Amino acid sequence: MQLKNTLVRALKRFAAVGAVVLAAVSLQPTSASAAPAPVVGGTRAAQGEFPWMVRLSMGCGGSLLTPQIVLTAAHCVSGSGNNTSITATAGVVDLQSGSAIKVRSTKVLQAPGYNGSGKDWALIKLAQPINLPTLNIATTTAYNSGTFTVAGWGANREGGSQQRYLLKAQVPFVSDATCQQSYRELIPSEEMCAGYTSGGTDTCQGDSGGPMFRRDAAGAWIQVGIVSWGYGCARPNYPGVYTEVSTFASAIKSAAATL
Repeated sequence: MQLKNTLVRALKRFAAVGAVVLAAVSLQPTSASAAPAPVVGGTRAAQGEFPWMVRLSMGCGGSLLTPQIVLTAAHCVSGSGNNTSITATAGVVDLQSGSAIKVRSTKVLQAPGYNGSGKDWALIKLAQPINLPTLNIATTTAYNSGTFTVAGWGANREGGSQQRYLLKAQVPFVSDATCQQSYRELIPSEEMCAGYTSGGTDTCQGDSGGPMFRRDAAGAWIQVGIVSWGYGCARPNYPGVYTEVSTFASAIKSAAATL
């Protein structure tokens, strides 16, 4: 039976630090010979492979839209305004690395009109710029198809622990019509889906706000989605649901210019 929208969206992908819900945060070292599977069903990312990836202290992911602004999910933050409570960690795949760049937030801008359904994007301004490559966002639907890459420090299985190392996986595009067979509450004009019919590979708790991306026509990485919600993790016939970045690209850029 299909769960109601608010409950389904709560099942994935946010894992607040300290919360005893769905997944406990654990950044303890793991044996190199028994490295965990990623995001659910992939591999560990190499140092510098996705330099614009950001880990946020509330238990979400994000990407560097500019050197001083992180793009994440609206459901990862509690509203808009001055906010110095978030720490962004960047520049490393190992969150325990001594080389990690850590910068506090100064402001948060949650998508105008966000009410828990759709419009799942937010911006976090940092106290100082991070000197790392940024990730361009898609401004048209031209790249909203094919195979995407997802990455994050979230759980490697449903109900599992957060990960110390950045993990990556690839997921294929799922059409709106197919996705709506699983999620009647999908908002096709604002959201897109990706995943395998058989399950096994997906984003999970703690990956919220992280980017879904692919190569553009010039071979550069471009962000097409933001990890948003879904039913469980990597379940058959329940793909991940992502904020469709191209829908909000203009609003995101305008909002960033005000921070």
